[in-house]
This record gives sequence, C-alpha cells and structure tokens, in this order.
Amino acid sequence: QWFDFTGQNPEDSLTIEKWTSVVHPEDIAEAQKIWQVDFEKKTGHDHYFRLKRHDGVYRDFYCRVTPIEDESGKLLYLQGHNLDITDRKKLEDEVRQLAFYDALTKLPNRRLLKDRLVQTMASSKRNGRYCALMFLDLDNFKPINDTYGHAFGDALLLEVAVRIKNCVRQVDTVSRFGGDEFIVLLNTLSKNKEKSIHQANRIAEKIRKALLQPYLLSLNTGDTKSKIEHICSASIGVVVFIHHELNEDEILKRADDAMYVAKSAGRNQIKLDSDFD
Repeated sequence: QWFDFTGQNPEDSLTIEKWTSVVHPEDIAEAQKIWQVDFEKKTGHDHYFRLKRHDGVYRDFYCRVTPIEDESGKLLYLQGHNLDITDRKKLEDEVRQLAFYDALTKLPNRRLLKDRLVQTMASSKRNGRYCALMFLDLDNFKPINDTYGHAFGDALLLEVAVRIKNCVRQVDTVSRFGGDEFIVLLNTLSKNKEKSIHQANRIAEKIRKALLQPYLLSLNTGDTKSKIEHICSASIGVVVFIHHELNEDEILKRADDAMYVAKSAGRNQIKLDSDFD
C-alpha cells in the first residue's frame, strides 16, 4: 500500500529518508525532530503529517511509529503505520465550520465570538492593554428583503462582511452575531484608556463610512441578471474595556445598549459606552 501510494520502488528498502521525501515541506522540520527523538530515546510517536501521493497530491495521515528492539534492547528498526484520514479530517472541518462559523458569511458565529472574547480577556490580563467591542446593526436592511427578496439581502450581508473585515487588523475578530447584527472585537489596544477610546472610535468611524457607501448588488436568476443600488448605514455601539472591569456578558450588553442609543439618536451614528456612564 505504501509503494502504491507513493510510487516508490518496492524493490528498495523503506528508509527514513524515503519516508521524509514525501512529507509536506511545512511538516518536515517536525518530522525530522520526531525521528531524532525516536532513535535517541527508542520511543514511538503518534503524529499527523501531510504525505505526498504519487500524483503530487498531499493527503492527511495519522502516523504511528513503534520501536522494535532485540533481546538486549538494541534498536533494530522502527515499525510504522500510516492511516489516510483526509476524508475524516474534511468531515471534521465541515462539522467545525457549521458549529463555529456563520453559514452565509463564513465569519465566526456567536459561539466562537464568545470564545474569542474569553481569550481576549485573558490576553488583556497578561499584557495590561485595553480592548474594544463594537456592536453593529444595519439601519436600512429590512426593506431590501421585503422589496427584492432574501437573495439580495444575503448579497448585501456578504458585502457588509467584506467591508468590515477590510477596516480591521487580522488579529481582530469580525463576527456575524445574527440577522443583520455584526460584532467587531479589537485586541491589544493601548495601555492608556483614553488612547484606546480614540483608537476604537477611529476604527468605528472607518467602518461607519465604509458601510455607508452605495451597494451595487447583482443576482443571477436563471437567464436573468438583476442589479440594484442600495444605501444601508449602520448604528454602532462601542465599549472599551480591560480584563478586570467587566465580564463577557456585561461587555456584550453594554455594547448592545450603546448601539440602541446610536439608533435612537437618528441612526448612522457611533455611540461609546463611556458617553453615558
């Protein structure tokens, strides 16, 4: 099976070098480290590697190696089993995608957001930096569903997700909280609260302006292509916090409350939680 998979010559002995030659380049350093330990300590290992098939395609494998010794304890050889788990891993990834990511936008969902928020609080405790959470609600979303249908509404939500992500850093989290509600979690701001508030407000304003730009939405329905232009602003509530001030539920609630203040004040606005402490 090994030689059928790799295309290597079955007349040749299987050496560590021949095994390593089919390991994915990003996994080689780890593989070589494990082999070294196996030989020096006469230990086995259970690990996951990507191995190259004879046609150049990499597959995910569970690899188990057991040292075989003679009666005196001398290492004779390593006995290995390689199990192709590509299909299982793909299924696990799909299950994880359904559990932790929004099906439409592929953004982290509410469940994953709360996990990221817990991690952010722990990071804040270690580095003493403030963080911020923004609660966004689209102001003019329902009419597009009512007038043009949910397909156009979905197209708009996808564009909103892209625009928000383009306004923040990779270390930050953009989540679809539900419906037309989005959450932005900003990590590692300043150690100074006023500076952090300024940073959060600047990013919120950047997002507000990005979402206010006209949306040109296209939809293919059979042989018909439809295009509409739509304006959709957002009301944004912002809370700036550090690890010891609020818990996770309080952060979400205060950002949500600030968002409703922004909506009540005329929409297309940003309201900081600290504005009405």
